[in-house]
Amino acid sequence: MQDRILLNNMQFYGFHGLFPEENKLGQRFHVDLELFTDLQKPGKTDDMSDSIHYGHVYELVQKIVEGEAKNLLEAVAEEIANQLLVSFDIMAACKVKVIKPDPPIAGHYQSVAVEIFREKVS
Repeated sequence: MQDRILLNNMQFYGFHGLFPEENKLGQRFHVDLELFTDLQKPGKTDDMSDSIHYGHVYELVQKIVEGEAKNLLEAVAEEIANQLLVSFDIMAACKVKVIKPDPPIAGHYQSVAVEIFREKVS
């Protein structure tokens, strides 16, 4: 499937991380999504009910990233992917990238991130 809906650089403030300071003070997180679905029908009908509402996707991701603290970015990404696949019937698969721009790791780099791809099980 080649059709995708992209939501890029969504920004949130959450409390995920291994260190107590991260869980107490929190930090910024960015999320990029690719939602794989057939966009031919909504392209023809121009009807929102035939597609995936971007605002609903944003709210779902916001609730997860700004919600209960997790130790690992991997767990945040997995929960986002699982919730997306359950919440949107027409979505066949998704790619989720969770970025931590300011992790408490010594060194010079732009960010750390995880990226996962998940498909609906037939």
